[in-house]
Amino acid sequence: MDSQQHYQLITEALHWLCQNQNDQPSLEELADHIGLSPPYMQRLFQEWAGVSPKQFLKYLTKTQAMERLRQGQSVLDSAVSSGLSGPGRLHDLLITTEAMTPGEAKRRGQGVEMKYGYGTTPFGEALLAWTDRGISFLGFCHESGRQHSWRHFNEQWPDAQLLEQSAEANQKLVEIFTENEQKRLKIWLRGSPFQLRVWEALLSIPPGTHCTYRQVASVTGNARASRATGSAIGRNPVSWLIPCHRVINSLGGLGGYRWGTNTKQALIGYEAAISAGERY
Repeated sequence: MDSQQHYQLITEALHWLCQNQNDQPSLEELADHIGLSPPYMQRLFQEWAGVSPKQFLKYLTKTQAMERLRQGQSVLDSAVSSGLSGPGRLHDLLITTEAMTPGEAKRRGQGVEMKYGYGTTPFGEALLAWTDRGISFLGFCHESGRQHSWRHFNEQWPDAQLLEQSAEANQKLVEIFTENEQKRLKIWLRGSPFQLRVWEALLSIPPGTHCTYRQVASVTGNARASRATGSAIGRNPVSWLIPCHRVINSLGGLGGYRWGTNTKQALIGYEAAISAGERY
């Protein structure tokens, strides 16, 4: 069984656990659904997700979500006092961001040569697009399909010159979702000054913590702009790398996510368990 088949099985397992979390399904129930033996299911999940199914379920609970909100509050308090600057650090990846000039933004991608393609991730198929200056789009397709992710990509870059490179996209996605402390990823963003401030604020939220929309708004300098901040978060063009999935509502609920709530919860559960060092 190759890595792509493994990813497909892990994707199905992650989403099934999210859908059935209220029932706290056992390893045996998960294995039966996937069609594997319990020992093999445990070993495969541990190898590819980094945590056991039991620990993954633990980090989907509202109690855990509220604890991560408390942790995130102190983080953003520090960010407000020190200011946001420099590249953000995200789950052992060093992310550097570069915003296009106002003139480039107004051209809506005209004259930009951009490669794109679909590939597999532990959270389902994703659409990735990039230029020589960095990654410009990453959207998940598992819940809403390719057409949904393509529409959002095309809205962001309507006039770019596109070249499909699915094999390279798949390789880049493998690199993105493989932990490597020495790896550097560049992101090239198209957005308004306000959107760029919000996306920079998201990079200040460490793995394994959450913040509310209002807390993120306060970091951007306007605590009253929660609705505009929420809109900017929803327009995040590079999911996972800019961690909009770490923003939830003040009651511990997921809030919105344009790639689907199960996908958001899978991202949260996986990342929270990994950040806590849970392995069994």
